[in-house]
Amino acid sequence: MSDAPATPSGAPAASAVAKTRATICVDGFNIALAKGSGIATYGRNLLSTIATMGMDGQVLYGPNAKRSANNVLNETALVDADRPGPKLKKFDRFQRTLTSRFGRGAWPITPSGEVVWPTRGGGRPEANCFWASQDLFHLANRSFNAYGKETPVDFDTVGDAKRPDAMHWTATLPLYARGMPNIYTIHDLIPLRLPHTTLDDKATYMALCKAVAARADHIAVVSETTRQDVIRMLGVSEDRVTNTYQAVHLPETLTSRTQSDVAIELEGVFNLGWKDYFFHFGAIEPKKNLGRIVEAYLASGLETPLVIVGGRAWLDEGETALLNQVMKDGGPSAQRIRRYEFMPFSLLISLIRGAKATLFPSLYEGFGLPVLESMALSTAVLTSTGGSLPEVAGDAAISVDPYDVQAMTRGLRALDADEALRDDLVRRGLTQAAKFSVEAYQGRLSDMYGRLGLS
Repeated sequence: MSDAPATPSGAPAASAVAKTRATICVDGFNIALAKGSGIATYGRNLLSTIATMGMDGQVLYGPNAKRSANNVLNETALVDADRPGPKLKKFDRFQRTLTSRFGRGAWPITPSGEVVWPTRGGGRPEANCFWASQDLFHLANRSFNAYGKETPVDFDTVGDAKRPDAMHWTATLPLYARGMPNIYTIHDLIPLRLPHTTLDDKATYMALCKAVAARADHIAVVSETTRQDVIRMLGVSEDRVTNTYQAVHLPETLTSRTQSDVAIELEGVFNLGWKDYFFHFGAIEPKKNLGRIVEAYLASGLETPLVIVGGRAWLDEGETALLNQVMKDGGPSAQRIRRYEFMPFSLLISLIRGAKATLFPSLYEGFGLPVLESMALSTAVLTSTGGSLPEVAGDAAISVDPYDVQAMTRGLRALDADEALRDDLVRRGLTQAAKFSVEAYQGRLSDMYGRLGLS
């Protein structure tokens, strides 16, 4: 006989027959960026994994448009061209900042199928429902900076919209969802570990991290390095912090292209040969160490070109000073270096695949996705001993002290001259990348959600 609870009619309760799919909502703070970011990639990968696990994913956005009675107009606000919202009077701005700490409402938006989402930002996230709250992230940050208070969010469940079972914030944000578990991913504590590499107000940043640590039902991190930083520097107990690492989701439509097709593309678009250039990509800011990469490359005297893809971020002057001077002076050195501020994702994948090696000797990383992506795409890697990079690279890369330019130069020369070394690193890299497979990530994420009753 069944032990399931019975309804008045004697039939088993519905909950005993079919388990309800858990619904996880992810913030769209970075996902909404037109050119993406490392955290945007993390958020999109998280949503894909949630779907693979049989859960429903949702995304919470903070558009500058007001709520409309028309669902399609509400959806267009999520992907509208980047333009300023209506200008507020000083008192109205003050009032909205002041009242933000008392709560903001979010309204549901059902994907209509009518709105074409921009592919360059990654396309429409893998989610069954979107939520929106006007200027949510902007107002929450203003309110925390002014009053040191987090902003609560209430989900307005109208119509068929399903309120999420949990909120997973993909960054340290001064926000929390009322009436449900709140999970926060802390990628790193670089503003505190390497304060000279960021423009953050360090006291405000510390206050925010402490608030998140106190508020969180659980904290996810992407490396053991960050896990230990969070436990030690924020005073969080070990059982409240889970290292899920990351996984790399590379579209098969790009990875299945033949070497010949990619080589033709590289030759046609960039005039570059297959496995005949070094590659560095990432936002130009101090921790990425571009200044020393350029110095080591020029000192190597190699003819193999160096291709750099990265937009200006912050404090980039010192990182680009030598590069800019060399490019200004012209001559053979300038001709060996190519620099691009932005690259479509498909071309970025081709550039990684065709590179002789990826150069990513960062000063410090919470994870280091470019290292994993390069290994998974059969490209040798030169990286550093900074932060979590040894965890990601293992023994499958040339690892150097990120402050040692001469060590970088020696590494570049070895990679350029020794094909057997590169082949060995590629083999090791594929084995190392498998440790960060989608399946492994799914298992770690499932274990973490299970602790909160969400599996």
